[in-house]
Amino acid sequence: MATIITEECINCGACEPECPQSAIRVSDEIYIVDPDLCCECVGYFDELACAAVCPVDCCIVDPERHENKDVLIARARKVHPEKEFGDNFPSHL
Repeated sequence: MATIITEECINCGACEPECPQSAIRVSDEIYIVDPDLCCECVGYFDELACAAVCPVDCCIVDPERHENKDVLIARARKVHPEKEFGDNFPSHL
């Protein structure tokens, strides 16, 4: 899975600095998530950091992209090979 930002995004930018993978960036009208970088905060937090700060609840798990925690933690390790990852898995996994 990866997180997506729905069209309800108000372009506030609260989510971008919270992403430990730097997977969120601004596009023309809303922020977007790069699914090749997003690890759903596996190994970092016990919930989606972007969703926790989003004032309009538009950061959600993409229902079209199902990935297990092993895939997500491997993605996190690829982006940050120097980091030791624990067992923090979001509650939705």
